[in-house]
Amino acid sequence: MIIIITPEKNINNETEIINGLFQEGLDLLHLRKSFMSRDEMADFIRNIDPEFRHRLVLCSHYELAEQFEISRLHFRETDRKNNRQASFAGKVISTSVHDMETFNELDKSWAYAFISPVFPSISKKGYGEHSAVLHEIKKRSNPHVRLIALGGIDQYNIQDIFKSGADGAALLGAIWENQEPLQVFRACMHAVRQNGK
Repeated sequence: MIIIITPEKNINNETEIINGLFQEGLDLLHLRKSFMSRDEMADFIRNIDPEFRHRLVLCSHYELAEQFEISRLHFRETDRKNNRQASFAGKVISTSVHDMETFNELDKSWAYAFISPVFPSISKKGYGEHSAVLHEIKKRSNPHVRLIALGGIDQYNIQDIFKSGADGAALLGAIWENQEPLQVFRACMHAVRQNGK
């Protein structure tokens, strides 16, 4: 599974790129646009082809889920600790963690969890430079929640993610800080297929 997270700032032709990524086989897209107003977010979603809406994940503006028939919601660590997800029964929910101990404690209500940072971040310079998360994945003991690696992943190291035992990879900087995001995504998909995933 490959997931892409939207950039924290809007970029030119972003929804066109998103539609192209889905056409290339993107599994899920996390809409991380908390800086947008509700109406701006709704307009953004309207520009994504309706046939791909079932593959969108709201990271904020959860009230738009019903309007756009979006069944997937992502909750930050803080929201999870405050049990915010309890208000959204029947949705597919995901969250974020930063160590294997926390991941192993997640209950099976969570479809998957991001664990980060596995490599030094591409979009946040200096973040994750001394992380040992990639090596900690072997301590996984939670069979119920899919583990999605995040942080510094690109076409050159994505195979290492799957070899470590992760169920998927989330891309951010590799896609949005490149002049050719579709080409980078294709290269990542090719590397994953070579690994038999």
